[in-house]
Amino acid sequence: MSNRGLWPLIHAERAALAESLSDLPDDAWNTPSLCDRWTVEDVLAHLTAAARTSTVPWLANMVASRFDTDRHNRRLLEKHRGATPTETLATFRRASTTTAAPLGSQQGALGEVVVHSQDIARPLGLHLLPSREAVEAVAAFFARTDFAVNSRTLTKGLRLESNDGQLRTGDGPMVTGNSLALVLAMAGRPSALDELSGEGVAILRDRVADL
Repeated sequence: MSNRGLWPLIHAERAALAESLSDLPDDAWNTPSLCDRWTVEDVLAHLTAAARTSTVPWLANMVASRFDTDRHNRRLLEKHRGATPTETLATFRRASTTTAAPLGSQQGALGEVVVHSQDIARPLGLHLLPSREAVEAVAAFFARTDFAVNSRTLTKGLRLESNDGQLRTGDGPMVTGNSLALVLAMAGRPSALDELSGEGVAILRDRVADL
């Protein structure tokens, strides 16, 4: 898919996430997400930062953070978190139709919202499924590129095949399952591994555990 076709997908996934959180009780915002050490509100603020930060500010923050990725992400997250969860959600809604992307990667921006939406939704028990078109675009991107997550390195020497889409990539022991589970596994989410099958899953599980 060409880059110009990605922004509508990105905006749709952001809108779906915002809508799913519109009635979230105040105490639920502190629920641990699938991202280590981050609550669901933290992840939403991180997505706002990604939506509002273009390349130059992103690089400037990386320099100010002394190229410490964790510190870099935390600085941006705190900048875009509201005083209350309601404000954090409102800020995300306002940013949901932007077309800024760190390093100009629209594929990366789509990957961020697809994966992080699940980081938020799954611990909350929310049924939030991205569009098949969005998931397949992210799966193909993750299979060929290390960007934000080391997805290509994580799956090197493995054969990935989706049972609900067109992903067919790599050579080696098989890992198969639905496209969303493959995307989450490539992003290093251990819980997604239980949704996959094939002799390559054990190898992938060991690699994710070492992250």
